[in-house]
Amino acid sequence: MTAYDVIVLAGGAAKRLGGADKPGVRVGGRALLDRVLAACAGAARTVVVGGRRATARPVVWTREVPEGGGPLAALGAGLRLTTAERVLVLSADLPFLGPGTVDALLAAAGETGREGALCTDPDGRDQPLVAAYRAEPLRRELALIATEHGSLAGLPLRLLTAELDLARVEAGPDAAFDCDTWDDIAAARARIREHGAVLDEWITSVKNELGIDLDVDTGVLLDLARDAAHGVARPAAPLTTFLVGYAAARASAGAGPEEAAAAVAEAARKATALALRWEAEAESSAGGDAAGGSTGGAKPDAGREGTGTP
Repeated sequence: MTAYDVIVLAGGAAKRLGGADKPGVRVGGRALLDRVLAACAGAARTVVVGGRRATARPVVWTREVPEGGGPLAALGAGLRLTTAERVLVLSADLPFLGPGTVDALLAAAGETGREGALCTDPDGRDQPLVAAYRAEPLRRELALIATEHGSLAGLPLRLLTAELDLARVEAGPDAAFDCDTWDDIAAARARIREHGAVLDEWITSVKNELGIDLDVDTGVLLDLARDAAHGVARPAAPLTTFLVGYAAARASAGAGPEEAAAAVAEAARKATALALRWEAEAESSAGGDAAGGSTGGAKPDAGREGTGTP
């Protein structure tokens, strides 16, 4: 993928949120701005137009002139700090934007003859703040608009998009979902807790909180936890997965993300095999007891069940 820069618009008065700091509002334990930044982590340079705040990764800060001058003024301020041939333009309130949508926009913006690409929502409406633009025509049109109107302040984005040859990208119902009201925030917070999404959302939030850049097969770890709980004792599940993580960290100290992921998989494999051996022994003992103690060994102390003592 060709290198790109990104401009995130994080200003605005958030009037429908009662003036709350919208980019800092948390959904799934992460600030809205950080969720957007995670979707465009591959950018060569990230420019955020808005008030400075702590972010999950480094960014370049700037403000529109005048402050509160609207999206075109903010876009112009951010564009001055970019150098890539393609510029991703995003609002800071997109909780479900993902790298797949970013890639689709950049690819569509690179089509021959196109000057950019933007998302359309499920109702067919254009979303110019979920978009990728070629830098040269973007600079040209902003300069023409500023010359015609005296400045970019207070002007609507449609003055820009109407003059550009833009591809449309249908990204599904979530990618362009933005949070303008507290009802939108509540809907986003509820959506991440839905059955099909909650686990991935939680794992991503934990990795973000702990500063871990590691892709692991969560299915392997869940299977391990299940086998430990079933074959040993229920408290063995969280303790075993913790020990697997600790062992993997020791085995991959100083290694890259791929080696670390491999270390997790290997530690999980060993622990799973152990849990299955425990389960097999328990089943064997239970079968022998039912046959009148034919295993020839003493029965385990019932009072020690679940303590992890063989």
